[in-house]
Amino acid sequence: MDFLRPEHHLPADTLVLDNTADVLGLAESLAQHGTVQLHFPKWTDGRAYSQAVLLRGRLRYAGEIVATGDVLADMAPLLRRCGFSAARLRADQVQTVAEHALGFFGAHYQTVPPERAGAAAA
Repeated sequence: MDFLRPEHHLPADTLVLDNTADVLGLAESLAQHGTVQLHFPKWTDGRAYSQAVLLRGRLRYAGEIVATGDVLADMAPLLRRCGFSAARLRADQVQTVAEHALGFFGAHYQTVPPERAGAAAA
């Protein structure tokens, strides 16, 4: 998983989605976008996790999925597990802490579907 600095610009073709967007309804247009940005308005609002799972699992989206908004360092393991490939941490968060958090869970008792296994391992 990559961590993006605030000044890092996403590609021009990035599909920016609010966490209320119906990603399943966007299946036809996803191929036109190499990156999808999913937004966390609050760290306690997990709808973007579900959107990422749908993108990777049901829609087999293979592009980049980036988490933005109120993203905390300790969210990193679940972000990766749900299929996010990158995250832009909240300004008060420390990247080294997020990187360390990725090492907390070497194994999970739930299985990861094959379509998400590659994204979760990255």
